[in-house]
Amino acid sequence: MSAVSDRLPVFPWDKLEPYKATAAAHADGIVDLSVGTPVDPVPELIQKALVAAADSPGYPTVWGTAELRDALVGWCERRLGASGFTHRNVLPTVGSKELVAWLPTQLGLGPGDKVAYPRLAYPTYEVGARLARAEYVAYDTETFAADAAGTDLDPTGIKLLWLNSPSNPTGRVLAKDELVRIVAWAREHGILVVSDECYLELGWEAEPVSVLHPDVCGGSYEGLIAVHSLSKRSNLAGYRFAFLAGDENLLYDLLQIRKHGGMMTAAPVQAAAAVALGDDAHVTEQRARYAARRQALRGALEAHGFRIEHSEASLYLWATRDENCWETVAYLATLGILVAPGEFYGEAGQQFVRVAFTATDERVAAAVERLSKG
Repeated sequence: MSAVSDRLPVFPWDKLEPYKATAAAHADGIVDLSVGTPVDPVPELIQKALVAAADSPGYPTVWGTAELRDALVGWCERRLGASGFTHRNVLPTVGSKELVAWLPTQLGLGPGDKVAYPRLAYPTYEVGARLARAEYVAYDTETFAADAAGTDLDPTGIKLLWLNSPSNPTGRVLAKDELVRIVAWAREHGILVVSDECYLELGWEAEPVSVLHPDVCGGSYEGLIAVHSLSKRSNLAGYRFAFLAGDENLLYDLLQIRKHGGMMTAAPVQAAAAVALGDDAHVTEQRARYAARRQALRGALEAHGFRIEHSEASLYLWATRDENCWETVAYLATLGILVAPGEFYGEAGQQFVRVAFTATDERVAAAVERLSKG
């Protein structure tokens, strides 16, 4: 095994292949609810913007066009409540996973430094720490959010604290007062807060709040970065566009590093992203699709004996039958339904599965029918 392989965990999704084969053998085909990848069309106005910018023979800039930065600033002020933003407060990235995986390295973290992230979390937070050869420590979100000052999370050595609200996988939303406590704690200990807010526009039973909201940050963005993506809100996972917003000094340093690394978003994608950020109508339409799918799946799962916890936002239902997650995965596979085992997101998820509602209306209806008959 190579030195790189030694530093990384086994890629978890490979473990799902046997269950995928079982689900695919269903007479009516597989209903894949395991990965939260968009399936609906890219809005036409975004496609047109991409095509119009297709004749882009020169290299794009890492910082993006002025038009893109204007759109980013405008969106942050409109949707996050940020005030006083300038171009120095935003930075495009090549999707959000690239950023999450390489941020600790780009920040210069290494042996002796610690990266903290939620105990139930997107696995790439840990991967990013491993790639930087930094230490990593998981914390309990509910305990930490309830009383950051009294948490068991030792601040010693922590240089980067990941927040994730709305959460992947649980859909939990950190309330404004919880964010205030966490930000105050991190600032007291000189810890950078990076808040993964990629599902912020997909709140269902709660209204997600950004760490950049003035009621949370006190009007200062020092030591705070928010991560946002167009993959979910605009069906642009295939375009690979995300961005950072917040502390201008930190973003300036990251900009210089990313210039040297050639981390450029393609010029046509920049043009399409600017249009997507300026239009709220397509987001409203997509939310309506997801809301209907969520309601149908939730009702079917609960009627089938599942319990849903949190799930007040995001594109997932965090479901359990109070058994080992792999037993649940295997059972649903016999119905032709593929879901993600909670174990993928940490040991605390061993009795849960994550059910994505990013399938088409037809496939969601098929899942609902199978659950009603199963």
